[in-house]
This record gives sequence, structure tokens and C-alpha cells, in this order.
Amino acid sequence: MSYPEGLTIAEDVPGAARATEPGRRHQELVEIERPAEIEGLMTINMGPQHPSTHGVLRVVLDLDGERVIDARPDIGYLHTGIEKTIEDKRYEAAITCTDRMDYLNPLGNNLVYCLAVEKILGITNEIPKRAQYLRILLAELQRISSHLVFLGTSAMEIGSMSVFLYCFREREKILDLFEWASGARMMTSYIRIGGIEQQPPDGWFDGVRSLMAEMPKRIDEYEGLLTHNPIWKERLRNVGRVSLEDAIDIGLTGPPLRACGLAWDLRKTMPYSSYEEFEFDVPTFTEGDCYARYLVRIREMRESVKIVNQVLDRMPGGPVLINDRKIVPPPKEELASSMEAVIHHFKLVTEGLHPPVGEVYQAVESPRGELGIYLVSDGSNKPHRCSVRAPSFVALQGLNMAAKGHLVADMIAIIGSFDTVLGEVDR
Repeated sequence: MSYPEGLTIAEDVPGAARATEPGRRHQELVEIERPAEIEGLMTINMGPQHPSTHGVLRVVLDLDGERVIDARPDIGYLHTGIEKTIEDKRYEAAITCTDRMDYLNPLGNNLVYCLAVEKILGITNEIPKRAQYLRILLAELQRISSHLVFLGTSAMEIGSMSVFLYCFREREKILDLFEWASGARMMTSYIRIGGIEQQPPDGWFDGVRSLMAEMPKRIDEYEGLLTHNPIWKERLRNVGRVSLEDAIDIGLTGPPLRACGLAWDLRKTMPYSSYEEFEFDVPTFTEGDCYARYLVRIREMRESVKIVNQVLDRMPGGPVLINDRKIVPPPKEELASSMEAVIHHFKLVTEGLHPPVGEVYQAVESPRGELGIYLVSDGSNKPHRCSVRAPSFVALQGLNMAAKGHLVADMIAIIGSFDTVLGEVDR
């Protein structure tokens, strides 16, 4: 959809002539191609030490005065090598590596990896319903947390410190819930092959419900500070436009694609882990600019709250791990009375899983778009090949087309609006 009513371009900015046509200063050079020679053309580095690139992204800018002629991302400053590390670890041990790819979406990374391993094991339909619902609940809490980091840091980089403090106030509460359930605030490794590590503790669901009751008015606060703020709109509207055709051509997914008008969300189009059982909308806008990307994420937080509340209302009882002793170790109480349980435990601890020979691709809708894992099994206890389709890596392709013709100062808003996490770019 287009911008909602009340978000007109020339809204209540008395005395500011440029506010009546805020896109004009950005559109004069948008269609230009980089000429062979421009007198006075200057090439500068933006990052990796620049605060808005978070110390791990370098963008090489060609400038004509203050205008960006070309913007070339230069990656590799984080160089985690996680894909190759996963190939050197047993299937169950590699879960800890996935936490550290997109470090704002650890539980979502756990989920896509475990779904891929479960697919190659052929146990996708055997995962307990309670575990599937818990996975959705955790993934949506993680989505809210990730969008809060996007919103808080993007606002701070443009000059709004209050929004940063507000967003991190709620994010801390979500991290407290993760710590309460798993013992860790960020790198939880809580989603496991075959289900969930353990049942959430007593009172945990009440804590989630309390936070979800609070979140709608908190999101209202963020919007009250930003959505109709004339400075925020001036910095974001008609800045960093990407057309729907270009977005599809370069493979954009997630909020950057939905901000261009395409309602493509894997939770709807290719549902997994029982997402098809819940009602939620896929927010879209047609403008394809920084402001549209902001609005999509705001709406997505509201939809995630809706999903979490539905999960809480429908949460089934039962186990949270598959009842297969060749995949999940037997509970400790069985080891004292069953030799078969001891054997299964010994085999899993010393050898791990041995999926059949084959290959799979599994994707989920991360806060940044389609996060996919391609796994190849050679029958051993380690992945023969693990390749990650990282949405942040693809999103960086859109940086150049979004930046051309804008001012250097607009680069801050454009980089932030794509919400890239370099942990999954330099994996």
C-alpha cells in the first residue's frame, strides 16, 4: 500500500521551502550513470571505522561535490568463516556457530539450521506440536528484538537519541526472557535438532504475555516520536528508492522487498513450523524508499505481537523434543535403569548423528528476509557442505542503486534502512 493518510509530503513545516518538495534535492542525479571523467570527481572511503557502518563495512564513494555518483560496498572486515567451521563440526555441535552469523537473530539462525538437518533426517513431520509453537514464539520475539535494534540505531544515527533508549528498554526485556528460558541472553542455542532444548521454566509464559500486553503502546511511542516527525520524514522520504523490478532482479527479500510493494513472506508463501495455523498480515508499501522500509518494520512488530499472543492462547501441552533416542539423548533418569538408554547416550555423545546421503535447502523468514541453508550430507557425522543464503549479503547489492544521486549525508539513512548485519555477510 501507499503511505497512509496523514503522511503527506508537505506536512506542517512552516517556512521550510524544501519541505514542499522534499524529494527534489535527491532526484536530480538519481538516473545518472557514472561518467568516464568528471572534473573534480572525488573518491572517499566511508567506513569501516565510520560509526554508521559499525566498524565492519567499507563503502567506496565516488562524489561529484556532495552528490554520490557511485557507492561500492567492500566487505570482509569481519571474516568469521562460519560456513567452513560448521563443516568441521558435528551436526549437533554446529548449532552454536549459527547463533553467531546474524547476531541479532540467533534463534532464527538456530531454527533454519535445525529445520535443514531435520529435513535431511526425514523427521520434519515428527517434531512435537508444542516445540513447533515454541519455535514460532521465540522467532517472533527475536524479530521484534531485531527490529528494535534497527529502529533505535537508525534513529540515533540520524540524531534521535530518545528513540534509541526507548527501543533498547524493550529489547532488554526480550533478552531477559531469553536468559530466563535458556540461561543466555543472546547466543542461546535454545532451538535444537528435534525440538527445543528444554521446557520453559514456570512463569515464563506469564512474562511473555505481560510484555506483549505492553508492546502495542510502546510501538505507539516510537511512532509518536518519528512517523510524523518532519525531520525524520525529510531525511527518509524519497531517499534511497529501489524499484520493485530492480529489487526482484537483485534478489532482495524481507522488508526491503515488501517496501517496494511485493507481499513475499516465507511464513505465508512457504510456511514452516506450523506458521500456516496463525493469522497475520504481511505489511507492504509501494514507495521503495527509506521511509517505506521503516514503516514496514514498524508494522511487522505489531504483527509479531499478534502472532505471539495467538501462540500463547493456543500453546499445546506435551514434550518439546522428538521421542527418538537415535537423534535426541535419553533423559538422565532413564540412564539409571536402562542399558539401551546408556548405549544410545554413548553413541550420540561419541559419534553424533549420521544423516543419510543427500542434500537439502531450507529457508525461513528472518528479520532481514529469506535466510536459507543448503546442506550436503555424505553420510558422516559432519556436514560435507554448508552454504548460507544470507539476506544481508544480497541487500548490500541494493546499496549502489539506492545511493546514486543522493547526498553523502543520506548514506547514513540508506545504509541503516537496509538493516544489514555483517556477521551473516562475512560468514
